Amino acid sequence: MPEEHFYTSALATAAFLKEQAAGCSAFVVGEAGLLNALYDVGITMNDVNPDYVVVGEGRSYSLDTLTKATNLVLKGAKLIGANSDVSGPIENGIAPACRALIAPIEMATGTQAYFCGKPNPLMMRTGLNMLGCHSAEAVMVGDRMDTDVISGMESGMSTVLVLSGCSTKDTLKTYAYLPTMVLNGVGDIASMAKAKEE
Repeated sequence: MPEEHFYTSALATAAFLKEQAAGCSAFVVGEAGLLNALYDVGITMNDVNPDYVVVGEGRSYSLDTLTKATNLVLKGAKLIGANSDVSGPIENGIAPACRALIAPIEMATGTQAYFCGKPNPLMMRTGLNMLGCHSAEAVMVGDRMDTDVISGMESGMSTVLVLSGCSTKDTLKTYAYLPTMVLNGVGDIASMAKAKEE
């Protein structure tokens, strides 16, 4: 599928900062996707006196980086998180994700981050606008109840929870809301569509 069919938390973060403070600067903790998205909308990288500290996901975290981010926030930079996922699946378990990685900065500064990715309604509305469709015509597919399913549900979409990530059937019991449908993985969607055609 072509790249323009995807709307990521990195793109949502870049769009948010461009709208809030066009031409601003940021100290960024994250990978190339986030850095490129910010660069593409005219945000400059600044590790001395940035307007924002932006935290995404990736392997570039260190105590030195988090210490620098903490001190920049204490000097007045606003704290932004690309997404609010606490963890993500890896081959042998889970890895801390953006929400968990930004927590030390929040705790050390007493500042709460603003998260641009799911379940932020701004991201969901922008995605629907990009698709040119109404929420009743869209389906949110994801592997997390706390970001994917809730963002779709609160945006008026049908929701599909796939059990190929962090959530399990037992996870469903811990939430006050349910997805429209539960599938083992995204491959089941193609199988269901093919079965309907026949």
